[in-house]
Amino acid sequence: MAHDAPAATAPSKLVIRNIGLVLSGALEHPILEADTVVAENGRVTAIGRAKDVDTANATTVVDARGTVLTPGLIDSHVHPVAGDWTPRQNQLGWIDSSLHGGVTTMISAGEVHHPGRPRDIVGLKAHAIAAQRSFHNFRFGGVKLHAGAPVLEPGMTEQDFKDLADAGVKLLGEVGLGGVKDGAGAKQMVAWARKYGIQSTIHTGGPSIPGSGLIGADVVLEADTDVVGHINGGHTALPDAEIRCICEGCRRGLEIVHNGNERAALFTLRLAREMKQLDRVILGTDGPAGSGVQPLGIVRMVAMLSSLGDVPAEIAFCFATGNTARMRKLDCGLIEVGRAADFVLMDKAQHSAGANLLESVRLGDLPGIGMTVIDGVVRTGRSRNTPPAERLPEVVSG
Repeated sequence: MAHDAPAATAPSKLVIRNIGLVLSGALEHPILEADTVVAENGRVTAIGRAKDVDTANATTVVDARGTVLTPGLIDSHVHPVAGDWTPRQNQLGWIDSSLHGGVTTMISAGEVHHPGRPRDIVGLKAHAIAAQRSFHNFRFGGVKLHAGAPVLEPGMTEQDFKDLADAGVKLLGEVGLGGVKDGAGAKQMVAWARKYGIQSTIHTGGPSIPGSGLIGADVVLEADTDVVGHINGGHTALPDAEIRCICEGCRRGLEIVHNGNERAALFTLRLAREMKQLDRVILGTDGPAGSGVQPLGIVRMVAMLSSLGDVPAEIAFCFATGNTARMRKLDCGLIEVGRAADFVLMDKAQHSAGANLLESVRLGDLPGIGMTVIDGVVRTGRSRNTPPAERLPEVVSG
């Protein structure tokens, strides 16, 4: 199994210099005027031109060699089970492979593929708490996987949600994957969860695995979860009229996933743009699942939405970074002083028709990833999964 990359324990200072382009992750200002980023003890402390920032006494220096710096990508919808293994695919290393796809943070939508998953209330609470603790205590490759997302079952009371929150659980699994599938019952439990600071997501569309079922627009709107999970279906999408009803009927997050209906994804994006609410769009893979593991799922979604959805690439990257960070209340996802120093360095793939990274993504090509950084620590070099980049960053000291 993959093991946790070493975390910085002594005082550290990371300097990334000679950056060709800095993408902030923020819709309101997606490109920053900077060629240098500094992080101390895992937090961004300076962003700007080399001549204007303090780069002295660095413990690690990375020469970006003209590549593009983005925030670490966030996968808003995963289904972890036991560490870096998924029993549904009997595959090891899916988290580590996703890191090689630029993903530095993941959000669990429920540990639903766990063999023999408990459905009684005591058991489901214990299972969620154990998952939360396990992934908090042991980070595969350094990836921040926020887990421990219980699936709602009939009979849960307000006290159960308080117990979960007191134990450190901050997420609900997809509403609809358990025994609670009606709007009224879900609405009450979602309200209890929200009262205690637990964020919620709902399954949207047709059934994905045995035991799940159709969740239509009426249930989605009545339940009023914080995020409309895989609005483009996981895998089967709702009719366009119901997708429109959801988009126009609430202000909650609109999660588009790799394992969904691509036409429905583009339809959702178009609606969000028409409503001038692109800040609601976030991205996930919905894996590991029946369709497998998608280590490049997030960058593929960025390229697809940019190239076919007529969105500038720098905006599409915000769907996978800053939008999710703000909606999920994470301290990463934006290149901003005080934020976690989670970065990806990438460049256009070799032989892409695009003149630069942004143009190549706009044409639908995947970027070549040259390095990932989590909490100011270099975690990977050249990706083993993406196309080879034209230029690669390198660690020159430290």
